[in-house]
Amino acid sequence: MSDAKEVTRYIKPEVERELWARAAGRCQFDGCNRILYKSPVTQETVNISEKAHIYSYSKNGPRGWGPFVTNKKALNNVPNLMLVCHDCHKKIDQEKDGGRYTAPLLQGWKADHEKRVAIVTGVHPSKKSNVLLYGANIGDEVSKLQPEAAKEALFPEWYPSEEHPTSVSMSWEGKDDDPQYWITENRNLEDSFNRQIRPMIKRADPLHFSIFALAPMPLMMRLGALLTDKIPAQVYQLHREPFQTWQWLDGPKDFSFRVKEPATFDHQPVLIVSLSDTIAHDRVTSVLGDEISIWELSVDGPHNDFLKSKDQLSKFREAVRKLMVDIGKAHGKATPLAIFPTMPVACAVELGRVRMPKADPPWIIYDYNKSQKGFIEALTIQ
Repeated sequence: MSDAKEVTRYIKPEVERELWARAAGRCQFDGCNRILYKSPVTQETVNISEKAHIYSYSKNGPRGWGPFVTNKKALNNVPNLMLVCHDCHKKIDQEKDGGRYTAPLLQGWKADHEKRVAIVTGVHPSKKSNVLLYGANIGDEVSKLQPEAAKEALFPEWYPSEEHPTSVSMSWEGKDDDPQYWITENRNLEDSFNRQIRPMIKRADPLHFSIFALAPMPLMMRLGALLTDKIPAQVYQLHREPFQTWQWLDGPKDFSFRVKEPATFDHQPVLIVSLSDTIAHDRVTSVLGDEISIWELSVDGPHNDFLKSKDQLSKFREAVRKLMVDIGKAHGKATPLAIFPTMPVACAVELGRVRMPKADPPWIIYDYNKSQKGFIEALTIQ
């Protein structure tokens, strides 16, 4: 019988080429994903890859020969090799028997990595999308958007046009109970949008955006108004149940939005959006007084996680477009509209996107502030 010396480390060039292609030039160790064709420090082109055996080329090596004991020539074929960086190679081989890095575990990582590569490269080139992140402090909470989680939500319908997403966020200590907060955040959003996003829109390559936002609702509405619905885009929603994900889920089939008109159209129009929670009318009249005409957009049983699917978001856009036309007819297109919102982040962005700058009146947007225990005027979209 052959012993360990009869099996060498030599990998045929055609095997190495296929291994590189299947791995897309990245480390296949789960969670690493390091690019292996350039220096992580200088970014110069250099091969930092190593070809790791799942079952060892040596009988006494990590994980041994396993099922290849009767076909040792196959040890150096693609199914038994992983493309990895030096650090990960050392990690999986540091114990004589492989330790916790068992052959089934490594085979599973290899298969998962190659599946992701197949999905990404299988998307048509026309499905490139600019990933746009926008986060702002909400009360005492600092918004944290995870770029990797956002990019995962795109597949397999879209894939990122660039390795790094475009962020229009600003990091600072401002809180939304300070009037200066709204002025500063709004100015930063406009400046960042004009500096980063408008050039991308003019180039139109690709002219599609995938939008991920976690910010106070007035600011997300402002972001949507800057984009408008003339720019092809998909807005995403962070779901917390049954597990946390940005990917769209299956929603209810018999879903609809409800619109309640005011008893009279003689006063200042006010729109209450009660989707994530119910806004009692007295919370609005305590701010604006009783001489107002309240329109309300709601759903059966408002709650934080009702928005599950893209179809529900599409129905929201349809409902809002019709509602804005009806409000304009009833009160005139020049009469400012006060908006009191409580809704999912995707709806907030889309509400801004459906706004028609030349047809809709100014929007005066209010935001609920915990420290002041009521709604405050946040910003105006002219």
